Order: sequence, then C-alpha cells, then structure tokens
Amino acid sequence: MLEAPLSRNFSHSTFVLRGFPSLQKHRRLLALPFSTSYLLVLLGNSLLVYVIRSVESLHSPMYLLICTLCFVDMLVVTTIIPNMLLGFLFNWNEISLVGCLTQMFFTHFMSSVESTLLLAMALDRYVAICRPLRYNEIINSSMLVRLVLFTLVRSVSIMATLVGLAGSLQFCGSNVIQHCYCDHMALVSLACDSTSRSGAAGLAVIICFVGLDIPIIFFSYMKILSVVLRSAAAGEDRRKAFHTCSTHLIVMMCFYLVGSITFLSHNLNIPIPTDINNSMGLMYILFPATINPIIYGVRTKEIRNGFLRIFKNRAKKILTVKVSSAGKGKS
Repeated sequence: MLEAPLSRNFSHSTFVLRGFPSLQKHRRLLALPFSTSYLLVLLGNSLLVYVIRSVESLHSPMYLLICTLCFVDMLVVTTIIPNMLLGFLFNWNEISLVGCLTQMFFTHFMSSVESTLLLAMALDRYVAICRPLRYNEIINSSMLVRLVLFTLVRSVSIMATLVGLAGSLQFCGSNVIQHCYCDHMALVSLACDSTSRSGAAGLAVIICFVGLDIPIIFFSYMKILSVVLRSAAAGEDRRKAFHTCSTHLIVMMCFYLVGSITFLSHNLNIPIPTDINNSMGLMYILFPATINPIIYGVRTKEIRNGFLRIFKNRAKKILTVKVSSAGKGKS
C-alpha cells in the first residue's frame, strides 16, 4: 500500500479498496448483512424470472421488462458484492487498474440500463392506461428492438467515455480507494493531474440519465394517476391506484436521488463522511435490487396468481407421486 506522493512519471497499476474505514475492526461483521442482502436479491429476482418464464399469460412486454430488470439487478449486485465480501472476510482488497475500470464500467453500465428500463416501464404503463386502444400498435416487437438499440447506444457510449477518461489519468499519489468498489469519482479523486474532464463526464451522466429520465417517468405516473382517479368510482380503487403509483415513484426516486448524490458529492465538494458515502453508494444499488421483486412481483396480482398456480401444480404432482408410490407398495 503506497500512501506517499511519488513522481508524476509513475502511475499506480494496483489499488486497495478500503470501504467503511472507521469500521475496519468490524469488517467481518459487515459481511453478514451484505451477504444476506445478496442472497435475498438472487432468490427474489430468480424466483420472479422463473414465474414470468413459466406462466404463458405473463409473456407480454410489461413482464418482459420486469424480467429484464431482474436480470440487470442480479448482474449489477454480482459485479460488486462477491468481491466486497472477499475483502471483508479475507482482506483481499487489492484490485488492478484494469480490473477497477472493468468493474466501474459494468457497475455504471448496468445502473444506466436499469434507468432506461424504469423509463420504459413507466411509458408502457402510460400507453396501457392512457392510450389503451393504441397499445398493440405502439408497444410491439419493433419498439422493443428500438428500445434495446437506444439502451445500448446511450449506455455504452456514455459509460465507455466516462471510464476511458478515468483510465487516462495518472495516479501518482495514494492508491487507496475509499470505497467498497471502484466508484468513478472515488478513483478519479486519487488522480494527480487535472480531473476536470472526468468531472464534466460525471455531470453529463447525471444530465443524460437523471435529467432526462426522471421528468418523463414523473410525468407518465402523474398522467396515469390522473386517468385512474378520474375513472375509479370506488374509494378503494382510488386508494390502490394512488398507493401503487406513489410506491413505484418512491423506490425510483430513492434510486435516482441517492445515485445522484454519490455521483455529485466529489464534483460539488459536498462534505459527506466516507462511511456514509460508502453506504449510499451501496444503497442505491442494493435497495432497488432487493425491493423490486416485492414492488413488481408480490404486489402485482397477475404475478402473484402465477406463482400460486405454479405452487399448486407442483404440490399436486408431488401428492400424485406419493399416492402412486403408496399404491405400488401395497400391491
């Protein structure tokens, strides 16, 4: 571990991840909540994917988007958590610059894909509720292909530029990254040359994703809520519509707000304690991945009914096998 300033002709090729510096003595204890969260993310999202794939009535654009969101959540968490747990348990904290940049790219790439999926899901619900007669005309296979192309072009181009600028910097001072994973600004803040371009790229990310996606998502949900409240005669229906829309918006705002603060804290010199910054950096990735199966799975009637149907069919098969086995034993 090199802390002292070195020649500007030298640049570190290996870094040390030091998340939660004030809790270094309790690092092994930190592994418990994060490993539990990781297992919950894998279990909840895998189960939701299985239900959507198994129930034919759920093979529609909305549920395809939810299924893709589950995959993205599992991938982004897997990019970070296993490596972080190895650091907590065995002090395997070193990472090469190439490894750091690779982790940075996939972490931010997956987060940007999640943002696009949330946007697409909001627009899908908007068309389904506010323009139901044109739903099949607007939401079709060609639209999904365009969505994939838009997602790849936007996310890959912006994140590749972000990571490329970070990789071009010289790191001749400390090689200790004060984070649990290779966050963009946590690495850039160690550079000994100008970081203005990297800072500008970070702001561009916020503008392109938060500045563009949030207003459209918010507008879509407000229109949905307006239409549902006008058409819902019963007070219970109005309450359910308001509760559903507000829950979705709260989870999305948590994702965008916490992500924006962690991205901007270095750029705007916001004095956030390192441990809190680490917690926020993990929260904006872990919290949506943990809660999405509940918001879009358990609380969605069609998916809940699909799960119960699968469970009943499995239980019936097991019971049939046991009965036939008992009959053979008697004979």
